[in-house]
Amino acid sequence: MAKSNANGSKATIIHMSLQGKGGVGKSLVAAILSQYLASRGQDVHGIDADPVNHTLSEYRGIGACCLNILKDGGVDQREFDLLMERFLTESGTFVVDTGASTFIPLWHYVLENHALEHLRERGKRVYIHSVITGGQSLSDTLSGFEQLAGTTREKNIVVWLNEYFGPISRDGERFDEMMECKQHADKLHGSVAIARRTADTFGRDVEEMICRKLTFDEAVNGAEFTIMAKQRLRVIQRDLFEQLDAIGLC
Repeated sequence: MAKSNANGSKATIIHMSLQGKGGVGKSLVAAILSQYLASRGQDVHGIDADPVNHTLSEYRGIGACCLNILKDGGVDQREFDLLMERFLTESGTFVVDTGASTFIPLWHYVLENHALEHLRERGKRVYIHSVITGGQSLSDTLSGFEQLAGTTREKNIVVWLNEYFGPISRDGERFDEMMECKQHADKLHGSVAIARRTADTFGRDVEEMICRKLTFDEAVNGAEFTIMAKQRLRVIQRDLFEQLDAIGLC
């Protein structure tokens, strides 16, 4: 259930999915988060702020609205001010999916306006979700994580270790053994592993679910998947939700 402030009103919690590298699963993270938080009794407001690929808003079961915060290569301050206004005046849980093209200008705006500090002072909790992926994008996603961790003052970063493109390993080191993680361990709230599973079964089921823009519940309760495919999706959902339970986001 949603936590409340001392005055009895429900707390406002903001989750922002941020990563400077595109195509690494950032929107998938936002979709999983939205489903998880709703399943735990949160009043979830999904916001799709990716000006290029409106992926999150394509999930009908999530019901996210679109927000175009990019204008002439920079953040449209008026639009972001309106988003901040919602954070400051409305209750509930916000999940914001941003695009790779907005990563630098948006984060610069957040820092320049001391947005995180202002939200914290007003009793709002903010979590920053950053994807680290294996394969060729490992270096780029680590760089994006470092940009966030090096500039936030809070222990509010959740790292999503997406193994879809390969193991997250460098010279035999896991992420928690890498220099980037050790240097910013004080900024990490927790981590979630999106494990790479058998491609012909688990992998294909997840890809089809994502392609159809279905939530886990829609896929499991609908007619598009076989009985065993639904069972595999339940296994994945349970694994991810249990990891999220363990790091305490609600």
